[in-house]
Amino acid sequence: MKHSDLLKMLSQKTDSKIVLLVLDGLGGIRTKERPKTELELANIPNLNALAKESLCGRIMPVSYGITPGSGPAHFSLFGYDPTDDQIQIGRGVLEALGLDMKLQAGDVATRCNFATIDEKGLLTDRRAGRIPTEECVRLCDLLSAKIKKVDDVKVIIKPGEQYRFVVVFRGKKLDGRIKDTDPQVTGVKALAAVAANTASKRMALIANKFIVKANQVLKSELKANSILMRGFSVLPHVPSMTERFNITPVCIASYPLYRGVASVVGMDVFHTGMEISDEFQTLKENWSKYDFFFMHIKKTDSYGEDGNPEGKMKILEEVDKHIPMLRELHPDVIMVTGDHSTPPPMKSHSWHPVPFMIYSAVCSFDDTQAFNEVECSKGQLGNFPSYYIMELALANAGKLKKFGA
Repeated sequence: MKHSDLLKMLSQKTDSKIVLLVLDGLGGIRTKERPKTELELANIPNLNALAKESLCGRIMPVSYGITPGSGPAHFSLFGYDPTDDQIQIGRGVLEALGLDMKLQAGDVATRCNFATIDEKGLLTDRRAGRIPTEECVRLCDLLSAKIKKVDDVKVIIKPGEQYRFVVVFRGKKLDGRIKDTDPQVTGVKALAAVAANTASKRMALIANKFIVKANQVLKSELKANSILMRGFSVLPHVPSMTERFNITPVCIASYPLYRGVASVVGMDVFHTGMEISDEFQTLKENWSKYDFFFMHIKKTDSYGEDGNPEGKMKILEEVDKHIPMLRELHPDVIMVTGDHSTPPPMKSHSWHPVPFMIYSAVCSFDDTQAFNEVECSKGQLGNFPSYYIMELALANAGKLKKFGA
């Protein structure tokens, strides 16, 4: 019996409620220059108090030494093996779904960045200075007006947050197995869209023609004068969390990618405000309607990627102020963690295990004294794969029957 089939067999519907609070890019590292992490330095008395009542450990989104993307890291948190071929879903589809784009069979979606290039065509900023969302909307409207088709393929463009947008290609015989054009570094030229196999050669040709057209439209812009494309993908079928775990889940997230991941696994998705307080208010207003709540906080990751530890600490402290409100709702299970680590010294996602805690009336507790990397390493759960947190939550919520006689 597959492990997923075992959980499906044992899952039972109850009134108990689970909250999964994900602080994106939560984990940090100690260095000689900064001998304490952001979690250690932040003033987070409520999270620290919760950790003392919880069972703690550190989770690995994929495996030792593997740095995850946001998609697989979140699938893992939702109880799916991120290496399963069935859920190798590109960022394009996830972002498109998060923006409420209605994908059709055969559509190829890609997540794009507005970027800055110099007179030699070399990238100077992969995010175009994090232009404001209003500017992204203007630029997407401009591209949409100028590029409606590439050859016989329809082009659909929709803005996301800041420098991010999505392009969907709709036509016949399109294949999403295309390599990213984002080289992930500055000082070099953007890459060409390259087909991963014979079936995707047509799509690669269409993508490269689109890039040429887009760069031509944007050439007079001061910051966003080029584009980068990543996560070419098509929509697969993934068994829902309701099918697998017999729960009624909902997503509360302000950024499209995370709403997209949640949508793929069958969660209802709430559009909430951009502030942390908005997300907690959305949780409170909809408390009676669901039994599993996924809450996503983005900017811990953003500040980590910017190499800004003080900014990351500020977000941690803001989240901490809302923990009393969360506890006043009396959830049966609270899990707090991140999808992956984004240490400011590295300015990127990393492979380092992520602090994790789970609270319930029956979870027991260990000797963890605070919510940070060092203390969670002392926790009874140790280091373990992220995809096991769902069954821990289900068990603590009384949602798993006994296995066997």
